[in-house]
Amino acid sequence: MTGSVWSDEQIARAALARLLEPLDNVGLALVAAAGPVEALQIATGATTCGPQVHRAFLEVLDASGHRVRTDVLIQAIARWQTRVGALAPLRDLETVRRFGGTLLIPESDWWPKALADLQLEEPMCLWVRGDNPAPIPSQERVVAVVGSRDSTSYGLEVTGDLAAGLVARGYTVVSGGAYGIDARAHRGALKAAREDHPLPTLSVLACGIDRYYPAGNEDLLREVAREGLLVSEVPPGSSPTRYRFLQRNRIIAALSSVTVVVEARWRSGALSTAHHAAGLGRSVGAVPGSVHSVNSAGCHRLLREGSAICVTDAAEVAELTGPLLAELEEKREDKPALHDGLVVEDLLLLDALPVRSSSTVDKLATVAGLSVPGVLAGLGRLETDGLAQRTDDGGWRKRSR
Repeated sequence: MTGSVWSDEQIARAALARLLEPLDNVGLALVAAAGPVEALQIATGATTCGPQVHRAFLEVLDASGHRVRTDVLIQAIARWQTRVGALAPLRDLETVRRFGGTLLIPESDWWPKALADLQLEEPMCLWVRGDNPAPIPSQERVVAVVGSRDSTSYGLEVTGDLAAGLVARGYTVVSGGAYGIDARAHRGALKAAREDHPLPTLSVLACGIDRYYPAGNEDLLREVAREGLLVSEVPPGSSPTRYRFLQRNRIIAALSSVTVVVEARWRSGALSTAHHAAGLGRSVGAVPGSVHSVNSAGCHRLLREGSAICVTDAAEVAELTGPLLAELEEKREDKPALHDGLVVEDLLLLDALPVRSSSTVDKLATVAGLSVPGVLAGLGRLETDGLAQRTDDGGWRKRSR
């Protein structure tokens, strides 16, 4: 999956992937309205946005349910300027090529068509790394297996059996490369790999594909890169953040015909993947556990709310790869976490704040991809919410709890 010549669209999308955070709806709408090449010129301030493109841009946002002010693009361009100086798309593309990878874009033949179901939330591009020159399989042949990092021996055993059984049936197992259930899903799939099955597993990362995160899974992720694929929507060198972890879950769900949650606590991040899958009309399976186990509380929640079908083995999961078997009910709301309800800009700023040291406003603007006025306003909101605090040296950091 290597290439010696990059298209204009690949170069533009590579630059936009570093300029924009995942799910920057303003940037994604601009690309939908103008195409990636012209959108990059407008986003970096190299050219102005003409009235026809601006009208199409607003129509894309309106059709996606985003009612915005007409000057939202001007504000976004000012916000993006903090990252323009760091754009080096050819360097990023050559970096991924050195690792035996490539950049998939919606204009390419190998782009997973299932991602179009995300509509405006479709990724700008996918950075892909793998020794195996196989395309990402169609949605019907992909199953996501996800769950908690703090898994039990029961959860790990079930996960390994599920993953191995699915690969034996010709499915590709996708997960997030994290500790616990994710890691066992990858290992189970790799253990069952066959010569006639070119892609047993793929891992969707929240960081650049040149990084093995978490570090404790480096050997596993190296094996995934040899036998399967590492995939990310953020460019090489990107760090994993809470926001990026949450957003990559939609990709795991969209690539898969079924998402199976093996173990999950009541507020586990794995439930985010299940909810994305349900929202896309994909089947969701949940493995039951002990009623006394907090690690299965999230699975039981999905089953009780009717969001998932009870599954206990690979054969039952395979049955779900057809049409959705049950109508989805409205999700139950519960007590929000501290970061729930924050706008995207404040989530990005919260991720950029250090825990122990302090950071200046200018540095926070660069890391978060926000304008300086936007950072100052966001810091005020986060400070009011008890999430950020000013340090003695005039800098800022996360408020300790």
